[in-house]
Amino acid sequence: MSPDKYPTQDSITAPEVHSANDTDEAKLFVAHLSPHRALTRKHFYLLMMAFSATSFISTLPFVLLGAWPIAGFMGLDVLLFYLAFRSNFRAARAHEDICLTYFELLIAKVSAKGKRAEWRFNPVWVRIDREEHAEFGTQSVALVSQGRRLEIAGFLGPDEKAALAGKLSRALAEAKRGPRFS
Repeated sequence: MSPDKYPTQDSITAPEVHSANDTDEAKLFVAHLSPHRALTRKHFYLLMMAFSATSFISTLPFVLLGAWPIAGFMGLDVLLFYLAFRSNFRAARAHEDICLTYFELLIAKVSAKGKRAEWRFNPVWVRIDREEHAEFGTQSVALVSQGRRLEIAGFLGPDEKAALAGKLSRALAEAKRGPRFS
C-alpha cells in the first residue's frame, strides 16, 4: 500500500444551501474527519532511503572487520522502521463521516481495516457533551441522546475538537428549529 492513498487532512464542509423544495434532503452539516498525516509518499521514500543509507554506511565497518552478524541486526532495524511506518499509514485509513439533516444525524465510523459502523440519531434529542481541561483544551466530544453516548473525533487535536463541537452545535440548533419555508 502506498502512503499517499491515505487521508492527509481533516475537513469540515460548510452547510449546503437548499431551496424549500428539497428541505427533506437539506444537509445542515457535513464533515469527513480523518487523522492528519504530514508525511507524503515522496517524503516517506526519502526518509526510508536516508535511514537505509545511514544503516548501510554504519554497518560497513563492522562487516569489513569480520563482525558480519551486525549487518543482519541493522537490516532488521530498517525492516522494523518500515513496518512501523506502514502500520501508521494503515491506521490513517480510519475516518468518520458526520451528516446532519433536519430529520437525522448520521455518524459513520470506518476503521483502518474498512469496517463501517453507523449510528443514527434524531437531532431534536441530541446534545453535545464536551470534556474540557483548563490547560489542554477540549479533551473529548461526545453525542448524547436518550441514554446513548457516542464519542466522536477522538483522533483530532483539542483545537480541532473545539471547532468541530462549535460548528456541530450550531448546526444542531438549526435542526432543532426545523426547516423554514419561504
